[in-house]
Amino acid sequence: MTLVPDAGTAGETVDAMMDRLGRQARRAQRRLAQAPAAVRTDALRRAAAHLKAATDRLMAANREDVAQARGGGATDAFVDRLVLTPERIAAVADGLSAIADLPDPLGRELARWDRPNGLDIARVSVPIGVIGIIFESRPNVTADAAGLCLRAGNATILRPGSESFRSAGVIVEALQAALVDAGLDAETVQRIPTADRAGVGALLKAREHVDLIVPRGGKSLIARVAAESQIPVLKHLDGICHVYLHESADPAAALAIAVNAKMRRTSICGAAETLLVDRTAAARLLPLVIDELAALGCELRGDDATRALDPRVLPADEADWSTEYLDAILSIRQVDGIDAALAHIDRYGSRHTDSIVAADTVAVDAFVAGVDSAIVLANASTQFADGGEFGMGAEIGISTDRLHARGPVGAEQLTIYKYVVRGTGQVRP
Repeated sequence: MTLVPDAGTAGETVDAMMDRLGRQARRAQRRLAQAPAAVRTDALRRAAAHLKAATDRLMAANREDVAQARGGGATDAFVDRLVLTPERIAAVADGLSAIADLPDPLGRELARWDRPNGLDIARVSVPIGVIGIIFESRPNVTADAAGLCLRAGNATILRPGSESFRSAGVIVEALQAALVDAGLDAETVQRIPTADRAGVGALLKAREHVDLIVPRGGKSLIARVAAESQIPVLKHLDGICHVYLHESADPAAALAIAVNAKMRRTSICGAAETLLVDRTAAARLLPLVIDELAALGCELRGDDATRALDPRVLPADEADWSTEYLDAILSIRQVDGIDAALAHIDRYGSRHTDSIVAADTVAVDAFVAGVDSAIVLANASTQFADGGEFGMGAEIGISTDRLHARGPVGAEQLTIYKYVVRGTGQVRP
């Protein structure tokens, strides 16, 4: 049995640790589920204040995480996802406040009807229960995930990667302090106290205690979770997002959206990775886009027709169309109309987020109907693929699954329902 290197209980095995955390989470969740909405709201507001107060400690911990990542040869894109600044910490705290402002997702009457025998049946929203969150380099996931789970009445067991382990620890301490101040159990939010990979395995088989697993990270992590978990998983694998410039696109809109979708922040899953352009409009739309992207330092890879327009475009190979770069690299392909664009997205896309730029409303409607992705945009950047931008306060991730939740997963998507049946003494004949 693997021992927990830095567990609270000396000599505790990973399995024993997971059993302890799970029991604590289940107990805390029962209490949380019975707490009034005002108590959960108060806890979230206190969490935002505690997090801001911990800025110096969090920055110090994050510097250690970043130094370790750089020492291990992490890429600039990876480090960008890991780095915290006072501004980013303030934004995370503000996200907790925004979650506190959300309508209470619990106790909502989703449907109600009467039966001929007089039974009154209602479908009512309730928490999922205990949610395990497995993530890698983004320390803000600690607060976003725990905050959304708290809003929806769920306890959380967090397993950050070794890259963000110290930063996540400080954030969890701030959240736990807020929970106690609000009269709730600190164990409502817990971090697995080891960066050992065995902690992931223990969480994935803790089906007695954990109701849902949400992984956030690279393809290898999510593939492992999907293969090994004995618990339902809510996930997405890749963010291979497309922007399609239809022949009716306004050049200014095409330029602004294509550049923003790629370069606003290249390391997020909503960043565009492929630009599709109608062949009939390529000479009119592409030169300005290529000039701007090249000036911003974006490496461009394209098909032969696109390379013929500009020698700065490198040749794209087959792998480029299905690659999530998460970096300043963009593949460009010219297509023969909207059907070809839809076919390309269907073959190479990851069903995450795709956008059309078009003035032709018929083309927009055809694209929206034809693209089978969690998020489909018309005349807007793919960088809006974000729960905060959807008015959810924050998100626990973007789900490309088809069951339970799809797209940005906020507090409302972290609930399930039960049926409440009221009678007047009926018995079944």
